[in-house]
Amino acid sequence: MKKLAIAGALAIAAATAGHAATTTVKSAPSESWTVTNYYKQAVYDPKESKIGDIDDVLIDKSGKITGLVLGVGGFLGAGEKDVIVPFSAVKAAKKNDKWWLTIDETKDTLKEAPGFKYDKASTTWVPEKK
Repeated sequence: MKKLAIAGALAIAAATAGHAATTTVKSAPSESWTVTNYYKQAVYDPKESKIGDIDDVLIDKSGKITGLVLGVGGFLGAGEKDVIVPFSAVKAAKKNDKWWLTIDETKDTLKEAPGFKYDKASTTWVPEKK
């Protein structure tokens, strides 16, 4: 379900960008990263304790990544809460040939943040009803 949402968002962004471009590129833009560097990757706090995993990447209509849906808490997906953090809040680096993502938050502070649920009908993340 979430995989479909990100695939759809990327397809829309690619289609929009494709119509705006008059030619194709001959090489990847410098300093560009792929969504794979974030999607389904673990996120750690500054003390290197795992907080959760990125469940979705939010992209605006211009193709800019605006936020990341981070699944926190729970065990093996059960009892997990999805929160949205700004894209700029997550720092990325390469560590042992793997992407290492960190955020200046703790698992406990994120578990207290407002939760979101994916709405299939609108294909958006909506606030959780309490």
